[in-house]
Amino acid sequence: MLTVQEQTEREVITAIADNGDLYPIGKWDAHVRNVPHLAVSVFLFNRGRLLLQQRADCKYHSGGLWANTCCSHPRWNESLPNCAERRLLEEVGCSDFTLQPFGTINYKAKVGGKLYENESAHCFVGYVDDDTLPTLFNPEEVQAVRWQSLEQLRNDIEHAPEHYTKWIRIYITQHFDLISSVALESADKAIS
Repeated sequence: MLTVQEQTEREVITAIADNGDLYPIGKWDAHVRNVPHLAVSVFLFNRGRLLLQQRADCKYHSGGLWANTCCSHPRWNESLPNCAERRLLEEVGCSDFTLQPFGTINYKAKVGGKLYENESAHCFVGYVDDDTLPTLFNPEEVQAVRWQSLEQLRNDIEHAPEHYTKWIRIYITQHFDLISSVALESADKAIS
């Protein structure tokens, strides 16, 4: 059986050259060398509340920390929407959602040890009208899920940032208006 690092070393994701061209790179290599790369971030909302996931402790970085619904990297030559849908199913066990793009957030962050995120995160939103928590999440990816309002999340991040991934902290502290704008839509509509 492969270790988490060995599995990560075998994955090929999409990197971004200085001139904007895309090229394949090993996922582990991209994170160790701080190489800019594509990512997706999914936000599922129910009546203005965001579905958060607590990353599994065995993740190669940020294990045990809370993040938005789903974050990942498209495989080489995989479309961003396909990656968002695939990883939503693989991580949280959710499928059959209409996901809509709503922006791109570029950020850099040291995420533990010798690893860095240097992402162009393409954000997708979905709306659900059932507030039942998913129970089919992948325990190798996720150890818990919960619904939380953005205001409560912002307050929690302010008072206990160590419980949250670097990227959700960046999203909420630096891009709150963007994320709030799509959360407000969920207060009066649900698409599934």
